[in-house]
Amino acid sequence: MKTFYYILVLSILFISCKDKTQSKTESVEITEQTETPKVTQITAFKGQQVTGISVSNSGRIFVNFPRWRKGVNNAVVEIKNDTISPFPNKAWNSWEIGDEAEENKFVGVQSVVVYDNLIYVLDTRSALFQEVLDAPRIFVFNINTKNLEHTYILNEEAYHPNSYINDLRLDKKNNKIYFTDSGNSGLVILDLKSEKFTRVLDNHSSTEADAKFLTFGTNRFEKQIHSDGIALDTKNDKLYYHALTGYNLHSISTEALNKNNTEAIEKAVTFETKTSAPDGMIMDENGNLYFGDLEHNKINYRKPDGSIHTLVEGDIIKWADTFSIYNGYLYFTNARINEAGEDISNMEFTVNKIALAN
Repeated sequence: MKTFYYILVLSILFISCKDKTQSKTESVEITEQTETPKVTQITAFKGQQVTGISVSNSGRIFVNFPRWRKGVNNAVVEIKNDTISPFPNKAWNSWEIGDEAEENKFVGVQSVVVYDNLIYVLDTRSALFQEVLDAPRIFVFNINTKNLEHTYILNEEAYHPNSYINDLRLDKKNNKIYFTDSGNSGLVILDLKSEKFTRVLDNHSSTEADAKFLTFGTNRFEKQIHSDGIALDTKNDKLYYHALTGYNLHSISTEALNKNNTEAIEKAVTFETKTSAPDGMIMDENGNLYFGDLEHNKINYRKPDGSIHTLVEGDIIKWADTFSIYNGYLYFTNARINEAGEDISNMEFTVNKIALAN
């Protein structure tokens, strides 16, 4: 599998771009901020590539580190002031590449989401971007007791051998959890009552990458990553999603997603607008949709009226990967995926926060 390792691991190998291909995002009209909000760095990890982040109602910060290479110290940690604590304990984080998958150990955590006092840990069960070792799953822990409350395991119909279940959003109104699959394009729905997973929009045009590459200066990021960013509008009962390698934002009503009808679901898909190429997304209580502009070191947001604005830009933004909102601030990680190679031992990956848009 060594060829698979070097081709797919990390999504970060660059090929020099000899032609002058223009970014598709140039056609997107974006309003710049007149004053640049201050970005506050919370912590930094040297040689450990942080991606996911979630902040609890009381301000507790949890982050995760996918196993895209050897040498990952922990899959999930809690940041407490200046200390880092493996969550829920060291044993759960002790799996190493080459080991067999174990029931009570994280393999490849891509996302963490805290809801009330529960943390949902999304384990792709994939390491080095290779095929899944066993079924992807969601471990649910109580953040106070650190006890495992539940494990949801995807049924065979809900994933592919090369799936990379990427991110999730909880819909308590409909007792559902929605997921994106960035490895094999599609969305997955978990019914919390029946605990059954359903796959929808499988290899659909709206979930597939709509660009062949992203452009960073004179370099190309030539990895096609499908449905990735996901955001839930609970006021309007709408789910937004976006491929990472692409510029098309789509949405679908949660009512349509609850229908057990493939044709009806596909007809309900709405193309929203062209945007920059993002990774994660999140919506605030005012209906502003936040997303990154990976190619231009920005974080943008789309207002309910459809206008797109820049929240912040510059070298402080280095592949804004995942977002969380707490107490008027947008928390985010800098994953630096376009910069990282096989050896990241001397690179720093940061956790930051910035005030939400007014």
